[in-house]
Amino acid sequence: MIDVPLGPGGHFTYFVTVFLMIAGLFIVIARGNLIKKLVGLGIFQTSVYLLYIGPGKLVGGTAPILAEGLQVYSNPLPHVLILTAIVVGVATLALGLALVVRIREAYGSIEEDELLALDADGKGRRSRDDSGTTSR
Repeated sequence: MIDVPLGPGGHFTYFVTVFLMIAGLFIVIARGNLIKKLVGLGIFQTSVYLLYIGPGKLVGGTAPILAEGLQVYSNPLPHVLILTAIVVGVATLALGLALVVRIREAYGSIEEDELLALDADGKGRRSRDDSGTTSR
């Protein structure tokens, strides 16, 4: 049996990170629904956040505020970088959802195999005529 330390300084965080990374990648690759692919991308991004935050905490470390008697400080840089990554991830997810809405309007589906079939047939693209109305 494998003895996995679960407390502070243990490797449990890495197991969770790897599990989330594999699950997110599997969802992105194996699913045909574009919304599910975006959910998988979000799970994958969360695993990357955990991967960077995990080593950033020192046992017994405090916030990097100058005070007498404190010797061990935690590095704030990983936390700042992850806050920036979260903002970028939310913006990416919002853009992805907006694109899915536009794809649904144009093709009538958000399933990848149906989109590829419609695109191959040339039936999925809408064109605008001179009156400004949209037709297929």
